[in-house]
Amino acid sequence: MSILSRLFGRQEKPQAFIEINNTFSSFSGTGYNSAAFRAAVDAIGRHTAKLQAHSGDKGLETLLAQSPNAYMSGYDLLYKTAAAYFTNNNAFMLLQRDSGGRITAIYPITPQSVEFRPGSDGALYLECLFPDGRQVTFAYSDIIHLRRHFLTNDLLGDSNAPLFPLLDTAETLNQGISASVKNGTSIRGVLKFTSLVNPAQVKAEKEQFVSDYFNPGNSGGIAATDQRFDFVPANITPYNVPKEQIEAVNRQIYDYLGVGASIINGTYTENEFSAFYESIVEPFALQLSQEFRLKSGAEITFTAERMEFSSADTKIKLLHEAAPLGLITVNEARKLLALPPVDDGDRRLQSLNYVSADKADAYQLEESEVLDDGKTQS
Repeated sequence: MSILSRLFGRQEKPQAFIEINNTFSSFSGTGYNSAAFRAAVDAIGRHTAKLQAHSGDKGLETLLAQSPNAYMSGYDLLYKTAAAYFTNNNAFMLLQRDSGGRITAIYPITPQSVEFRPGSDGALYLECLFPDGRQVTFAYSDIIHLRRHFLTNDLLGDSNAPLFPLLDTAETLNQGISASVKNGTSIRGVLKFTSLVNPAQVKAEKEQFVSDYFNPGNSGGIAATDQRFDFVPANITPYNVPKEQIEAVNRQIYDYLGVGASIINGTYTENEFSAFYESIVEPFALQLSQEFRLKSGAEITFTAERMEFSSADTKIKLLHEAAPLGLITVNEARKLLALPPVDDGDRRLQSLNYVSADKADAYQLEESEVLDDGKTQS
């Protein structure tokens, strides 16, 4: 009942309607809560997880390739590390050692916060606070620490705070889409009663009207009413978020992470993947290799077999040009074509049409001498 009705003792004719709430909440949390951000991080994680470790320490190499710990594979370890690296600009892995100092397991750790503390022994320690409230201290010499946007802090990568306004915009656009869909389907019209009825009767009449006419069985699209109420169609024009706005915001998020939309949805060309690999995967692999060498003491390199991800045409062209020169072995060629190795396949084959440069020089010199002798005799 309105204020006017209370003042003059008159009752308004009730209407059945639904109030629409168009208020949007702002973005909160890390970038990983954003669908566009998470899609980009997932694409990066999937490709960096293909990196393979090559080391003189075969125990460490096997550990990284197969099962770095009892709970995950080598792929899982690299994926989780890359996801943390691009989400938090810091990624940590714990090297677990036995009494002899040999690395026996590698665990990714994702603390809620970290603090560096010098120890009484002069070493540096990392104090980690985890989401469940546990606080654990590790020797920094046992921590693989990767950093991104490494500038203002002496030991940690900077936050993604510059991206948060853009993530806030993306969240608002997503809420706008959701609200548009809900508003477009929830309000069809208003039942305006021509006589006074109690609230329970209003609710019952509305539910019966919706049941009778707003269902798939009403294929004729016609509703019938009597003098008790009038159906007034709602003149609601839902706001449609322009597709261009969504694509522009998502593209800026992708640009911040250095990945294109084609990499995310798997429609990339070889040139696009090559650019992505050189600008994103290779720097990550280089940092990972250097940090492992520093903390493990072993010579180790992380690389990816880039040609394995090329098109069939490119692979065939490479084999056609490289094999006759003796650049690859039979099994290397078979691996490139996703074929199993064969016995005696670790040998290189070379066309007889090619000779070494020194033999070519000797041959040319011999031919020249023969020609000179022929001219002298004549």
